[in-house]
Amino acid sequence: MKNQDWNAQSRQNTRMLAYWTLAWIMSMALATFGPQYIWKDNTALTLIGIVLNAVLGVGMIFANIRHMNGLDEMQRKIQLEAMGIALGVGVVGGLSYTLLDVTNVIANDAEISTLVILIALTYLGSIIIGQKRYR
Repeated sequence: MKNQDWNAQSRQNTRMLAYWTLAWIMSMALATFGPQYIWKDNTALTLIGIVLNAVLGVGMIFANIRHMNGLDEMQRKIQLEAMGIALGVGVVGGLSYTLLDVTNVIANDAEISTLVILIALTYLGSIIIGQKRYR
């Protein structure tokens, strides 16, 4: 019975993390495209959209903490290793990318979206590798 309770709680934590993440992503889209397509550069509405995005982002962070605390030791180890790798790649890759821009080695400006994609793909790949390694 105890294992069933843990599995139900783990599923609930995962579901809540998914909801918070979806809400945060939707608010990011609203804050990004709202000024251009919905409210035509209204600064007050844009600020509200950005604040809403930040608040939902904080909720997502706490949902992630609850999710992590509800995992078993192996899953927590996989998650923490993936987060550490993604952080390292993000810092080293991001700073290298910025240096390429600042020194004009690349023609385009360094965009944060490229770094976010790199971090997300690194995290996802690390999770997949970690799952295979520990199975």
